[in-house]
Amino acid sequence: MKKNSRLVYSTETGRIKSSDTKNSAHQASPSPYNDPDDGIVRIRRETKGRKGKGVCIITGLKLNEADMKQLAKKLKQLCGTGGAVKNGVIEIQGDNRDKLKQQLEADGYQVKLAGG
Repeated sequence: MKKNSRLVYSTETGRIKSSDTKNSAHQASPSPYNDPDDGIVRIRRETKGRKGKGVCIITGLKLNEADMKQLAKKLKQLCGTGGAVKNGVIEIQGDNRDKLKQQLEADGYQVKLAGG
């Protein structure tokens, strides 16, 4: 074994963390959607993990839990579909990005359509 090598993974204990990675500046956030904190609401369509069914993911809203649920309810009624609030992100079923963008802009948010 080389003297300058270090153990990264062990089949007995799993990933071995070194002491310098504990203080890393890149720590995982609780949300899987890491949008920049620039005040822009982003709407993207996603199908991954949903058996081909598309949903619109709305991120970048700086609202508390109750206001987030109230906004989600309003957007679901607008689109006539279901949805959910998960990890500070609103999910609306179906591809309704244009309707959602118009409504959020009318509510005073700066909105961008993200993704393809």
